[in-house]
Formats: sequence, structure tokens, C-alpha cells
Amino acid sequence: MIEDTYNMKINEYLPLRDIVFQTLRNAIITGELQPGERLMETQLAEKLGVSRTPIREAIRKLELEGLVIMVPRKGAQVAQFTEKDIQDVLEVRAALEALAARLACNRMDDRAFLKLQLAIAEYSYAAKNKDLETMIEKDVEFHDIICNATQNDKLIQMFNNLKEQVNRYRITYLKNVEDSDTVEAEHLAILEALKNKEEDIASSLASKHIHTQCDGITDFVKNRCQ
Repeated sequence: MIEDTYNMKINEYLPLRDIVFQTLRNAIITGELQPGERLMETQLAEKLGVSRTPIREAIRKLELEGLVIMVPRKGAQVAQFTEKDIQDVLEVRAALEALAARLACNRMDDRAFLKLQLAIAEYSYAAKNKDLETMIEKDVEFHDIICNATQNDKLIQMFNNLKEQVNRYRITYLKNVEDSDTVEAEHLAILEALKNKEEDIASSLASKHIHTQCDGITDFVKNRCQ
């Protein structure tokens, strides 16, 4: 459950209901609100210092995103994710990543390559310091740079539409992956293929990278349920 010390990030340009929504969504994605955990409107309103109305509105939006489900006689709770959920989302993501890498081979400029190198270096530094938040941030950044380099608006839109669901699984993976060097090595291999404009190799490596995550998350979910 969200701790009493949890503070919303106030943004004067956003309505309160949007701030509450983003706060709860982030808590679910990061695992602060656990799968299966009940969302009690009164309790959440007290912890966040708001009325129940924006909490109720946020829960409805989270239900539309698939992050919350309504259970008869129990109310709202954080949606569980099953092996099939993971596979369905990451199969689509793997296909998008493969296409993005293929297109980016001939569309990336020097600035994008420098950004990728910096993202990898900062991920490595964060991993050595067990800074999970920065690891997640830099992993997201790595994939965003490649996707944006495609200059394909439809691909970018589809990529972003899956982002929140993917982030939930990504966090689970990075929290439990035993060897962060694996992620870094895969990123470096993708970068090298992009630099060499090896479309088939870059596409294959990008797809394999996501499938590795899928296998890791699936194993974790299986072990948790045993």
C-alpha cells in the first residue's frame, strides 16, 4: 500500500484528478501498489490528502487501461498479470522493437548514437550502484531513442500506447534479474548492429532482447505462484 509519507508530484498545469491518476498509476507500475491489492477510496483519499471524487475518477481510468479490475463484493483492486498477459504484450512489443531497429539502421544520426551510448553508460553506472529507478529510466530511454529515430509516427504511436503496460513488466524484470550485465550486453550488441547498418542483425537482436525479458518475467511469475 502507498506509504503515509508518499507525496504527489504537484503540477500547477494539471487538474487534480490527473495528478491523482498519474500518482496511482505510477504506484501500480512501480509495484508500490501490488497486484491483487484492494484500492480503498477513503484510505487512498486520506493518504493523498484529497477527496474521494478524484480517487474514484482515477480508478475508473485505471480500469480502462487494464491496470485495475472491479471484483464483485470486493471493489477495485490492482490487476494481476498472468503469463498470457505478459506474452501477449511482449510479443507485440518484440515485433515493434524489431521493426524499429530495422528502420533505425538507416535513419539514425550521430546525435542519436551518442544518446544511445550515454544511456547505456548511465544504465551501467546505475546498475553498479543498485539504483533501480535510474536503471529503469535509462532502459526506457534506450528503447525510446531507437523508436524515435525511425521517424515513423504510426510506429511511435503504437510503441507509446504499449508503454505503460510494458513498463510494469520491465520493472518486474529489472527488479528480479540477477545479472544486469545481460541487459547492458544486449543493448551494446543492438547499438553495434545499428552503427554497422546491419538491418537483419539489429532486428533479430532487438526481438531477442524483448523475448529474454518475457522469459525472465514469466519465470518470476511462475516461481511466485508456487
